[in-house]
Amino acid sequence: MNQERIGKFIAECRKKKKITQQQLAEKLGVSDRTIGNWENGRNMPDLSLFKPLCNELDITLNDLMSGEKVREKEYQEKFEENIVNTIDYSTRKITKYNQIISLIFIIFGLFVSISAIMIFPSESSWGSIYSILGIIIFMVGIAKILNTIKWYKRLLLMITIFLFSMGILLFTDYLNVKFNQEAPMFRTVTTTAGNVIYYDTLFYDVYRCNFDEDNEYWIIEKNSKKTIHDLINYCK
Repeated sequence: MNQERIGKFIAECRKKKKITQQQLAEKLGVSDRTIGNWENGRNMPDLSLFKPLCNELDITLNDLMSGEKVREKEYQEKFEENIVNTIDYSTRKITKYNQIISLIFIIFGLFVSISAIMIFPSESSWGSIYSILGIIIFMVGIAKILNTIKWYKRLLLMITIFLFSMGILLFTDYLNVKFNQEAPMFRTVTTTAGNVIYYDTLFYDVYRCNFDEDNEYWIIEKNSKKTIHDLINYCK
């Protein structure tokens, strides 16, 4: 569909009816700015407004989609052409709408994940919960963008993206523990025994020896199973 030609045709028909943009807008339940955008070819009316607009301007749907009065002998040919164009227009609008929604999910998901890490203290479990929630929202946005590819390829790609995203979060958490000496956000167990706090994660153990004392220090080791007795004597 030629938006510019349709816009000029709408303006021409409106003027022939001797009604203003404001009056037409009130009848259709839109703003006069919307009518102006139609007539300038910047936007097209929503499909739901095609019929009401045609009724107000005393034209047919075929006339509107053609951007001119269709002669009777050309009616069928124009009608078929306009049907194809309308389907194409609708598909493009739906695709554009889905892309916008997907982008919103992606940006919001990243915002939630980053905010969770920055806002919540490392001792709080809410940081890890919200950061994972952010990744899930992010992946929903990615999934909507990839809805045109085959399901098994999409599934494989989504798993890869999830693992990669989690890897970034876990690595960032490890760096925070190593260089800032803060509790790991993605921990499975927290145990206090004597003068040591033990944090167990999926890939490493963290020991906070002599916590809240002047000689406090942190140790990071590979995963190992230690009893309460081992922990009590670990920092001595």
